[in-house]
Amino acid sequence: MIFVISIVFMLLGLAVSSRLKSKFAEYSKVGLANGMTGAEIARKMLNDNGIYDVRIVQVEGQLSDHYDPLNKTVNLSYDVYNGNSAASAAVAAHECGHAVQHNIAYGPLKMRSALVPIVNVATNAMNFFYMFGFMFMAYIFSRNTAMAQTVLLALIVANAIIAGFALITLPVEYDASNRALAWMESRGIVNNREHGMAKDALKWAALTYVVAAAGAVANLLYYVSMFLGRRD
Repeated sequence: MIFVISIVFMLLGLAVSSRLKSKFAEYSKVGLANGMTGAEIARKMLNDNGIYDVRIVQVEGQLSDHYDPLNKTVNLSYDVYNGNSAASAAVAAHECGHAVQHNIAYGPLKMRSALVPIVNVATNAMNFFYMFGFMFMAYIFSRNTAMAQTVLLALIVANAIIAGFALITLPVEYDASNRALAWMESRGIVNNREHGMAKDALKWAALTYVVAAAGAVANLLYYVSMFLGRRD
C-alpha cells in the first residue's frame, strides 16, 4: 500500500511539475512592458522593503531559484536573472518575498527553518527504511513482536516530522507569492495582463508544495492506521 501511495503522489507531482514548466515556458515568451530583468526586479523589491544586506546571485539550473536565509542571498536561475518576462518577474519577486519574510521574522518561516535539521534526520531515516527495512519489517511483523510496535512508532514520528514540515511550508510559499503579487501591482512592475500571468505561474508553483504535503500526510496516516490496526 505504501508503494501505491508513493506512486500516486509521485505521478501527481510529475503532472503538476510538468504543467508548471509549460506555464513558465509560455510566460517566459511574454516580455514585460517596462523591460526590467528578474535581477532588477529583485533588487528593487528588496530596496523598497528596506533590505540592503541581501545579495542577488545567478545560479545554474532551471527553476532552481531559492532564497538562502543563512547566506542572505536571493538565488536566481539564468532565465530568471536575465529574463524580462512575466515569468521571471513572478519568480524573482517570489524569492524576494522570502527575503522579506526573513527580514520581518515571519513566524511560519522561523518554524520551518528550525525544523530543517530534524527533518533531514527523519528523511534520511525513511530513505534507509525504504532501501533496507521492508524485509526486516516482514520478519518482525510475522512474529507479532513488541518490536513491530516500536518500529511503527518510529516510522510515525519520522513521518509526522516530514508531514509537519511540508504543511508549514504551505503558508510560507503562499505568503511569499502574495507579497510578490501585491508589491508588483502596487509599484506598477506589471500591467493587468502580466499580473494575471505572474499569478497563474505562482499558483502552479504553489501546487507542487500542496501535492508534496498531501503525500506526506497520506504516508503518515497509513503508518498510523497500521499501528492502530496491530493494537486492535
